[in-house]
Amino acid sequence: MSDEKDVARLKEEAARRAVTYVEDGMIVGLGTGSTARFMIAALGERVKNEGLRIEAIATSEASDTQARELGIPMTDFAAHSVFDIGIDGADEVERGTLELVKGLGGALLREKIVASACRRFVVIVDESKLVDRLGTHAPLPVEVVPWGWERAARLLAETGAQAAKPRMVRDKLFVTDNSNLILDCHYPGIDDPAALSRAILAITGVVDHGLFLGMTSEVLVAGTGGVQRLVP
Repeated sequence: MSDEKDVARLKEEAARRAVTYVEDGMIVGLGTGSTARFMIAALGERVKNEGLRIEAIATSEASDTQARELGIPMTDFAAHSVFDIGIDGADEVERGTLELVKGLGGALLREKIVASACRRFVVIVDESKLVDRLGTHAPLPVEVVPWGWERAARLLAETGAQAAKPRMVRDKLFVTDNSNLILDCHYPGIDDPAALSRAILAITGVVDHGLFLGMTSEVLVAGTGGVQRLVP
């Protein structure tokens, strides 16, 4: 699956399958990233062509803008504290447990807030995102407050990260929609995600991390043989 067009086609296939889960009257959490963009586009088509009546909340300013441009009615936490379904991509999905690494797009905090508010959290990926152990293909993003991030990076290294580097964009520190920074932590495989989660969250200055544990309802995996549905 080295061809980018093939990967994009698979992502769109999984996204379109996930959108079929959305029904009239639902409150929907919209993810962020390349796969989520396909999902939001497909959802916009249903709103326009089928008259699908929903409200949605987005996990990033980019997803919010895309949804509004497509005519998807948007809502917020002031109106709803629980959502019917959330649909998002992932950077890694661990086979068997379906635990996740998310946030390489820089929206991990909002993604986790929305995912935790959803009765059903559906993850859409192409088969390249499946791993036997988290941390083997993607770094773990950790969102930190800007002041004192250097100390947080040193303490993250003590949790076993071989590197904890600030995300850069065009030679400048990447700033999240929450005005925080992202440290990309490279672990040589994560054997105990729950223990690592506790260790990271114990560091003062850390806002949250990209380990999504015990949150996945199902994963739709698009591969050359079609879309496979995985459940915990």
